[in-house]
Amino acid sequence: MTDVTTALAESVAEAAAAVLPAVTPLVLGPAQPGSPHVAAAFAGGAVADLDGGVPGCVVVLVGRELVDALASSPMGGLDVAAAVQPALDAAALRLGARARSGRTLDLAADDFDITTVLAGGFQTVPLIGTGIAAAVLVPDLTLAGAREPITESSATALPGLPGAAEQLADPVVDEPFVPAFGVAPAIVPQRGLELLHGVDMEVTVELGRTRMTVRDLLALTPGAVLELDRAAGSPADLLVNGRLVARGEVVVVDEDFGLRVTEILDATASV
Repeated sequence: MTDVTTALAESVAEAAAAVLPAVTPLVLGPAQPGSPHVAAAFAGGAVADLDGGVPGCVVVLVGRELVDALASSPMGGLDVAAAVQPALDAAALRLGARARSGRTLDLAADDFDITTVLAGGFQTVPLIGTGIAAAVLVPDLTLAGAREPITESSATALPGLPGAAEQLADPVVDEPFVPAFGVAPAIVPQRGLELLHGVDMEVTVELGRTRMTVRDLLALTPGAVLELDRAAGSPADLLVNGRLVARGEVVVVDEDFGLRVTEILDATASV
């Protein structure tokens, strides 16, 4: 693995670490050749294919702490891919690409093979918080095809790697994943919801609902009026990832619609 390839892999991981959910800041471990055993050190992960002329994908693996926090969220079980999508997006931009929607990886499946997901050799960059919190995996093919990073300022852009395929011929060492930083993981305290404070969630305001036949749906034209199951003046529902969490009044803020929350519902409320 060449110095330029190492620098790019670590730069990609640095971008992902900046937006990955974590209680403490994540520190990069040194990039190292990928091993098929790397997934055994983690509890979950997601992969996103790349658009924009850069081949391959990016993978983010996360530890048990984040997976458990997502599963026990008061908003219901949250998907690992949705939680780490900002990290996948940031990593892709550093490669000069755009990430597609992430797919959650089932690391516990009997037939799971990380080398199949990455389609060949790859580089691994561990992210250290309280112990090994996560890792970013980038295929060698993707590093070789990287373009100018997509950033707001070209002054901070890293050079692309055209024609770097010859520099990525180092063999992948088939050995168990061992962090090179040599620090034993510390005891992980209970984090509660703090770990999820940076996770993006889809928030929807619902005015009401109705049921229609396919015939009526196909007959809709501009100007048609649908009668909803809610009286005029009734509060609108606030849903987070499809779960009802609050109600409020629809207002107008600077010519945009908004919601003034008037009621917070308990965890047993349902849509």
